[in-house]
Amino acid sequence: MKITAAQAMTKCLIAEDVKVVFGYPGAAICPFYDALLDTDIRHILVRHEANGGHEASGYARVTGKPAVCIATSGPGAVNLITAIATAYADSIPIICITGQVARSQIGSDAFQEADITGSAEPFVKHSYLVSNAEDIPRIFKEAFYIAGTGRPGPVLIDVPMDVQKELIEFEYPESVDIRGYKPTVKGNFMQVKRVYAALKEAEKPLICVGGGVFAADAVREVRQLARTMDIPVISTMMGISAFPSQDPLFYGMLGTHGVKTANRAVNDCDTLFLIGARVGDRAVKTPLALERSTKIIHIDIDPAEIGKNIGVDYPLVGDAKLVLRQLLELAEPIRHPEWLSHLDTLRADESFIEAPAGTVNPREFIDLLSSKMPDDAIICADVGQNQIWTCNEYKFRDGGRFITSGGMGTMGYSIPAAIGAKLAAPERSVAAVCGDGSFQMQMMELATAVQHGVDIKIIVMKNTRLGMVRELQTNGYDDRQTAVFLDGSPDLITLAKAYGIKALHVHDRESMEQAAEQLANGSGLMFAEVDVDKDFPTL
Repeated sequence: MKITAAQAMTKCLIAEDVKVVFGYPGAAICPFYDALLDTDIRHILVRHEANGGHEASGYARVTGKPAVCIATSGPGAVNLITAIATAYADSIPIICITGQVARSQIGSDAFQEADITGSAEPFVKHSYLVSNAEDIPRIFKEAFYIAGTGRPGPVLIDVPMDVQKELIEFEYPESVDIRGYKPTVKGNFMQVKRVYAALKEAEKPLICVGGGVFAADAVREVRQLARTMDIPVISTMMGISAFPSQDPLFYGMLGTHGVKTANRAVNDCDTLFLIGARVGDRAVKTPLALERSTKIIHIDIDPAEIGKNIGVDYPLVGDAKLVLRQLLELAEPIRHPEWLSHLDTLRADESFIEAPAGTVNPREFIDLLSSKMPDDAIICADVGQNQIWTCNEYKFRDGGRFITSGGMGTMGYSIPAAIGAKLAAPERSVAAVCGDGSFQMQMMELATAVQHGVDIKIIVMKNTRLGMVRELQTNGYDDRQTAVFLDGSPDLITLAKAYGIKALHVHDRESMEQAAEQLANGSGLMFAEVDVDKDFPTL
């Protein structure tokens, strides 16, 4: 029996065990939406297409599997590009399905026509413009495989409206065989032995974990290797929560906005072991100096990343989980008491400065919140000062997870990502932390959370400024502040209440204690405005 290509698209999603999709409909994708109505797949109506991509990103990061977002042609599709680029920069597997004008209209500047496959090309692992309806089962099978294997990333499927309406015989492929796409997953055994020998000989070894550890589901293996060989651990921003924050072997986040201990550890170590980390410019500012003084080992499933930003002595291409298991088969217990003792002397004082009257210290608030949240809480930080305060002050325990936009630094990411994360793990507490600038790039998603009953906690650090840019202007441009003042912003408490959301106002120590308790243990969708001094520093 033949079915429409649109129906075949839904059957492909069901075959891939997709339970939830995020999207915004339009004329060019209506055949698919009509078919979707006859399935048990839950559709989450977002309020902006980019947020659909971010919600899929949050969902994928929690499940570890590709998640799906949908948009119509033209403006709907191009609105997705920011989310696609964000997912690409952080290696997040999402499947982006877009509608397109009919095949006969392509290239004619038809109403709501946009070359989305061409526009998104720099930010996808692969893209498809479906010209033959019979190819849909194969294309979907390949798309999920490409997105979720090797170095994960976004895949785009653009389907013309007339293709969606064609009748086809449906049979979903059981396997995928793509010529030229054969990711290396297991490490070369001789190279694994060399890496182990280098770690064993090192007097001051150091492990740096990145987001690739989560992509490979290698958190347990990293911890086991570090504890077996007594190797201290630091992380990039994307690697935060791979190691418990208060574990004696963990020394914090490195980089421009990292902590002193982690940066000194990089400078003082004799062997640096990079696992699933790109070590971009915000992580290591002087790679050449580090190359001259330090042996560098780098595991990454993407060979293009090894040696791209920093020279490597021991390159090792492969899936981090499998490679670490190969190392663990060789690993024997070693101790580095002097090296760890040296790093312990560098640990920063945990005291917090007093905030001006009518405000609270945001770092202290994040620290307090982390002490009350459940161990397995998922924390989604936005971009800006709020992100750095969360990175450095939230104490992640075993089972906790940190999510943010690291590579692209996309403002407006935290709330949609938190919605996606909560839908992926409804039993876990999920909180989004943002600034009042980034909040206003995503506040429309309050409606999404309310409509679909997604009970996240939203924390807005309000300093009436684009805080990080203001600080850059203060420190680097003789305090010539321009275009950073958020005058005209709405009353955020009233706004939250307009959506029927319980709202808290944090402005002193007493309200800080009460809000942290309610956010951690209260039920339902909740909003907290935290008053922060306009000149409070990032670090």
